[in-house]
Amino acid sequence: MPTTIVGTPHPRVDAQGKVSGETKYSGDLHMPGMLFMKTVMAERPHARVRNIQLAKALAAPGVVAIYTAKDVPVNEYGLQIPDQPVLCGPGASKPYTDIVRFVGDQVAAIVAETEAQAAAAIKMIEVDYEDLPPLLDPITAMQPEAPILHPDRGNTNVCVHYKIRKGNVDEGFAKADAIVEGEYHTPVQEHAYLQPEAGLAYIDAEGRIVVESAGQWTHADRKSVAHALGVPDEQVRIIYPAIGGAFGGREDLSVQIVLALAAMKLKQPVKIIWSRRESIIGHGKRHAVLLRAKWGATRDGKLVAIENEIIGDGGAYMYTTNKVLGNAAITSSGPYFVPNIKTDVYGVYTNNVPGAAFRGFGAPQALFMAESQMNKLAEKLRMDPVEFRLKNALKNGDTMGVGTPAPNPVSIKECIEAARDACKWKKVNWKRKPASKKTHRVRGRGFATGFKNVGFSFGYKENCWAKVEIFGSSNIERVVLHHAGAEVGQGFQTAMTQIAAEALGIPTNLIELRTPDSATQGNPGSASASRLTFMAGNSVKGAAERALEKWRAEERPAIAEFEYFAPPTTPMDKETGYSTPNFQYAYVAQAIDVEVDTETGHVRVKRVVSADDVGKAINPDLVIGQIEGAVVQAHGYAVLEEYKTRNGQVMTDQLSTYLIPTIWDIPEKVESVLVEAPDPNGPWGARGVGELPYLPVAPAIAAAIHDAIGVWLNEFPFTPERVLKALGKIK
Repeated sequence: MPTTIVGTPHPRVDAQGKVSGETKYSGDLHMPGMLFMKTVMAERPHARVRNIQLAKALAAPGVVAIYTAKDVPVNEYGLQIPDQPVLCGPGASKPYTDIVRFVGDQVAAIVAETEAQAAAAIKMIEVDYEDLPPLLDPITAMQPEAPILHPDRGNTNVCVHYKIRKGNVDEGFAKADAIVEGEYHTPVQEHAYLQPEAGLAYIDAEGRIVVESAGQWTHADRKSVAHALGVPDEQVRIIYPAIGGAFGGREDLSVQIVLALAAMKLKQPVKIIWSRRESIIGHGKRHAVLLRAKWGATRDGKLVAIENEIIGDGGAYMYTTNKVLGNAAITSSGPYFVPNIKTDVYGVYTNNVPGAAFRGFGAPQALFMAESQMNKLAEKLRMDPVEFRLKNALKNGDTMGVGTPAPNPVSIKECIEAARDACKWKKVNWKRKPASKKTHRVRGRGFATGFKNVGFSFGYKENCWAKVEIFGSSNIERVVLHHAGAEVGQGFQTAMTQIAAEALGIPTNLIELRTPDSATQGNPGSASASRLTFMAGNSVKGAAERALEKWRAEERPAIAEFEYFAPPTTPMDKETGYSTPNFQYAYVAQAIDVEVDTETGHVRVKRVVSADDVGKAINPDLVIGQIEGAVVQAHGYAVLEEYKTRNGQVMTDQLSTYLIPTIWDIPEKVESVLVEAPDPNGPWGARGVGELPYLPVAPAIAAAIHDAIGVWLNEFPFTPERVLKALGKIK
């Protein structure tokens, strides 16, 4: 069947409801008899909860119930490992749950008749803390004498250690004519999604505990809630209303378990909405990472050896630190062939806000180091940085750092060439001209590349479910598409509607898409890892094709389910990293123009050219929207956003102090170049694009700043203060 719907622009199916205000988000939900919840956060980085006095709060007007650690049936949860208490305090059956490990740990949940009553009563809860010394620096926390933050998890705060050993780095460096060493620091970033954490929990007609709240994986949320409540998974039902952004930040739970606990005990609907401050101090962030690198190349521009050390601040709990840093390990040598690699990657528990999934998932941090090293090596070799990359770019059949070939097709060369041509790149000769005295505004251009896995990694049996129902008599009159994948603003529902319509040969207006619901739909996997278009697209296509076969066989209605399983992957060998960690990667290259004011230190991004291999653009307009959105978000990370703490307390705990880009701050121009090298396993060849354009922005800006003012910045955000310090104009 010829492609007519897939590959063409299509209006978003959820647009009208969202722009009109008719669409309901978690915070908009109401039910008769609804109660309101507020939670007490610890507001200290490390302490033991000795006692909680509730009498005054319980006697306050409108208060219905207060829950503490002793009320939670199984007081633990976590997406990867259950290392976080639902509520911290004495009385729980599990040891060490009386310890708070970061400022956002929850200590008590109060339910009242109104939100104002709950907020007033919170101030009457008296908590007796014994403050403990906080561990706020991962280097300190790694030391043998450091206090152990999770004694039940072993005798070290190092929660993750990955090794990559390929070839012989000593022999490799002996062949190098140029060696560059560097130390890099990448910062914490706040997700800053528009919709704060919120939800509604109640008991449905079948007696199930229902939680309606924003998330990224219905069935994982259900498993965590059921575990903490001590009930079977089927006793919990997760429904996703509209979701106001995620970016990885909703993979880990926030309000869901305490809401479900209250609804289970009270048999009444209970609602909560976190304030922006609670969202910022109470939920995970992008990992801050320290990266040390030594890279060598021959005089003719061939990489021969890499030695990396990466230390990620995991914060108080695991969240997805193990997976994030696994991805950092894979991407830390860039999309290049290197015969000799030695890399050690560590994740470390501290008393900071937990490090969590965030768009790019470890790759932005690793690639800032890798691409900065490439640009510095190019300068040292007096080679054009684009030509240097093309000399070393992975090709089909080349082995990656983990020792196995990158899955075909490997399209990084095509992306580099596409970005080079689109920006009309002029070769760099590194003979710097003296800055003009006529102006304090100087311009520069930088280049960087990146790559990112599509789908889950390291041996996970990657799968995704869909169901299609076809109704009508002689002609197809209506199609109901069931899929629990999370629409977090990326346009997933529109893309799936197009895929179903294409597979069935019908217009999109005949398709009805059902809300994600764990009780009526199979496991979709997470809206993360740039996987959902690939995985869900295959499952929807498969279900539609099966249903169409039944329809043609005169079955009315025609109903079919399909579960797609991706090609297998393997875990990393503990000593060498040898593995096939992913079934596919996507590739990107970017050229960025900046203007630097040498008097104020202000960096203005003038133009971004982003060439992204999307395999096949299911909806080109949505893909371009993803590219532009990712570039803007990465620009904020690189230039503006500055998350600050003091003694474990978050100082930038409001959007008035943690500044994200406005329309006046974003790049002046973003040009999207769609490179389409079809994935043999993707639906119509599609890969994922959600994270890809984010990856090279920071190192490309760093290279452009260097081109403009002649200094390398190894730490960001590239604030005016940091730029002026690099220029020696301030201390």
